[in-house]
Amino acid sequence: MRRHTIQLTEPATAFHDSFLIGNGSLGGTLRGAVGTERIDLNLDSLWSGGPVTAENTGSPADLLPQLREAIRAEDNVRAEKLAQAMMGPGWTESYQPLGWLEWHYADTSDATGYHRRLNLADAVATTGYGPAGAEAEMSSFVSAPDNVLVVTVTGPGAASHPVLPTFVSPHPVTTATPRPGLLVATGRVPARVLPNYVDEEPAVVYGEDEPDGAGTVAAGAGFAVAVAVERTGPEELRLIAAAAGGFRGYDRRPGADLAALARSAEETVTRALTRTAEQLVQRHVQDYRSYFDRVDLDLSASPAADHGDPARAELLFHFGRYLLISSSRPGTQAANLQGIWNIDVRPGWSANYTTNINVEMNYWAAESTALQDVHGPMLTLAGDLAESGTDTAARYYGAAGAVVHHNTDIWRFSTPVKGDTQWATWPTGLYWLAAHVWDHYEYGGNDDFGAGSALRVHRSAALFALDMLVPDDDGLLVTSPSTSPEHRFVLPPAPRGSAVSEGTTMDQELVHEVLSRYVTLAERFGRGDDDGLLARARHALGVLRLPGIGASGELLEWKDERPGSEPGHRHLSHLYGIHPGTRITEGGTPEVFAAARKALATRLQHGSGYTGWSQAWILCLAARLRDTGLAERSLDVLLNDLTSWSLLDLHPHSEWPGGYIFQIDGNLGAVAGIVELLVQSHEGAVSLLKTLPRGWRSGHVAGIRCRGGLTVDVDWDAGELTTATIRTGSSGPVVVEIPATGGDLTVTDAAGDPVDAFDTPCAVPGRRRLTWDGRAASYYRLVSQGGRS
Repeated sequence: MRRHTIQLTEPATAFHDSFLIGNGSLGGTLRGAVGTERIDLNLDSLWSGGPVTAENTGSPADLLPQLREAIRAEDNVRAEKLAQAMMGPGWTESYQPLGWLEWHYADTSDATGYHRRLNLADAVATTGYGPAGAEAEMSSFVSAPDNVLVVTVTGPGAASHPVLPTFVSPHPVTTATPRPGLLVATGRVPARVLPNYVDEEPAVVYGEDEPDGAGTVAAGAGFAVAVAVERTGPEELRLIAAAAGGFRGYDRRPGADLAALARSAEETVTRALTRTAEQLVQRHVQDYRSYFDRVDLDLSASPAADHGDPARAELLFHFGRYLLISSSRPGTQAANLQGIWNIDVRPGWSANYTTNINVEMNYWAAESTALQDVHGPMLTLAGDLAESGTDTAARYYGAAGAVVHHNTDIWRFSTPVKGDTQWATWPTGLYWLAAHVWDHYEYGGNDDFGAGSALRVHRSAALFALDMLVPDDDGLLVTSPSTSPEHRFVLPPAPRGSAVSEGTTMDQELVHEVLSRYVTLAERFGRGDDDGLLARARHALGVLRLPGIGASGELLEWKDERPGSEPGHRHLSHLYGIHPGTRITEGGTPEVFAAARKALATRLQHGSGYTGWSQAWILCLAARLRDTGLAERSLDVLLNDLTSWSLLDLHPHSEWPGGYIFQIDGNLGAVAGIVELLVQSHEGAVSLLKTLPRGWRSGHVAGIRCRGGLTVDVDWDAGELTTATIRTGSSGPVVVEIPATGGDLTVTDAAGDPVDAFDTPCAVPGRRRLTWDGRAASYYRLVSQGGRS
């Protein structure tokens, strides 16, 4: 299907122009080269390092009272020094590459008719070229059912003699050919890798310890890659590859029994070899489409115009869902900064989980685009950190509950790294992770999940939040210490600015959110042992300082008026309450809503949105603000300035090869923004076509999930709603908000019988609300009769 296909006419010359394929665990990067292809391989659980121990993370809780005193006295220089002293001694570990295959697959080097395509609907990449009579086509995918990379070459140009690829790794490896047509390579990743921005030596350290009797080591997991090549027809070759790694759990020593890992990888390849090419691709496509086909967006009825190219925006939507399905599946690790694709031992920002925006943005669209099971690895990450962060909370803050700072990794690292206060001194990561746990509960309405994982994570976050609150000079509760992620305020006598204060807007929003949601869950599912904590949370909510509005009418970023060091800063943290938060709404908090709009305008006037993920956040904010012009501009910047030829999201970085680093969060955040333009559900109603771009004149979206267990399909024509279908999960009121200009409407049930729908008050200008009593597991159809009321 053309609208689900990325097609290019040249091979990739840089990593970010490659095609990425994966099954959530095993990842492959394809350059589309002629004759000899390079295929970079990754495994989701392959990270440097080993389990974190208390001995190497510090214990500075006795400094906290002094830090709070300096903050209250506004002694910013002393506060910075104390915050620095409270940082940990180390860093997160880095996501590691396995290495790459170099495979000679075709005899011809004539690139006549060259093309490469990535079919997003089937998750299959192809490269084709060659003169008439000597064509070659290479087809590649990574199968989840068989857990292998499969590459098939067909046509007269296929290599006449099958040859094994060469495996090249940045790690020390041993290769062998245990039988004809099979290559096996084994090795170990480093025991420690410093982030790419840390200028210390040695930056990469390999462990020299031998595995113990159980085959485990303290750090530096083992890995194995097995590759088979065979001729399957007169003009057909196929390559099958598998990998195995030594990760055994975040709190367990990794395995380094290389012989056992080699056997595991070889067995996986051997099983796959028993299936025909047709069987392998059929099993792969059927499995992949069970996720991809749940949702569709079709803008093909809207031609390109002055307001943008709807077809490319649609492709960006499909591509983002493709990437999330390909990098996160039930039972895998959560998608990191680069999903599961990385070619560097010291990748940008360690390719870790950055909790002050990036890892959360990866999953903003998971629930709404029907990938709730794909969301699972992120929920597991949150649950693990709610446990692993308890020791850090006690040692660093003398607090109950659990804490997560701005970075974590596969080992569930939770301490503040020894970096700059503007990013390291941010102890509110678990609150934001808890928001994803809440979303999974709110979209799905599963009481078992609410009473189990959701309550457990929110209880842990609430315990820590309450111990981090102190009364300010007005007697209201504020978090201390507190920072606005990666941004400084400039007050004398600190010319570089300071980062550490109390009660920043983002932290106050997050605390309000996590305490409110804990109260809801505890009231519904709590046991007697929640009563004391519940009373504390209710009291704190009653005296919690909410973000303020400055003299210019803008939502403040800090507790009071403070100039920022970067007026166009890429982080939009003080706007959390608009998106992804839900506290600030046009109908519910109109004054704060207007202040947030003005604050965003100031950021944009000074150049914010110069990274892909930042621009994706702007798109989401534009959707919530009903700013169609800004949404169109944001899509234009994303598509034309901040994505590569293969649509991968770009983070400009002058010191990186090519001037850019690939970050997957912008791709995945853009999906969330596109959904919000069409369907929102955070204001007590299913809101349709709230910020419809002017160029999207006609279209269809299907399968969008909403809070409360509802699923909707929407059709529109000439910019007006025509039909909508709503499927319910449980019984209760169904509230649908639509444009007030839609003309007469009828609502019918699955049998076609009229439903008694009535208008209810709507506080949003230009919008109308319809309400009816819905039955569980039922289907309703809303039809516009056309014209304007």
